[in-house]
Amino acid sequence: MALEGGETLEAGGDRAARVMSSSSSKVDLVMVLLRVLALLATVSAALIMGLNKQTRTIVVATIGTTTVQATLTAKFQHTPAFVFFVIANGIASLHNLLMLVVSFMGPPKLFERIAPVAIPVFDLMNVAIVSGGASAAAFMGQLGRDGNSHARWNKICDKIDSFCDRGGGATIASFIGLMLIIIICSHSIIRLRRYNTI
Repeated sequence: MALEGGETLEAGGDRAARVMSSSSSKVDLVMVLLRVLALLATVSAALIMGLNKQTRTIVVATIGTTTVQATLTAKFQHTPAFVFFVIANGIASLHNLLMLVVSFMGPPKLFERIAPVAIPVFDLMNVAIVSGGASAAAFMGQLGRDGNSHARWNKICDKIDSFCDRGGGATIASFIGLMLIIIICSHSIIRLRRYNTI
């Protein structure tokens, strides 16, 4: 009878291990999906902003019957905040791509022991970098849309509207990527805690 009870406990333990393994693999699949979505969001943010350019000719004055025109060209390179935005989203995209490769192939043998600690640290660094880039771009976008009357900076989005619209779309994509990276980072930290208790 004790043997049967032992077998029952062992069978119950195997069943629990299978359930834990199944739920762990589902969580891993969800995390891979979140990484793919974060990769797509940050890549699209970097590409949209990096390819964002608009040229427009506007009338600046009229002398008699002759109009004086000026050609405005807006590029992301003209604003350091937008350059940082592209670099930050590019770094996050590269990191997510590398983490996807690691999740499919496993960490290299040399880094197997430090991978459980290094991945959450790099995820947290990406949160900081993307947060800074997206915030800087959002600030410059708001300044371009509304101007600043106290500093006597005029708004420019009424003159280069499609540049501002594409920049706003890139900023939204970056904030979506940031939210996904925060979720991934939180999961990595929780997993690190479980790893340390084992």
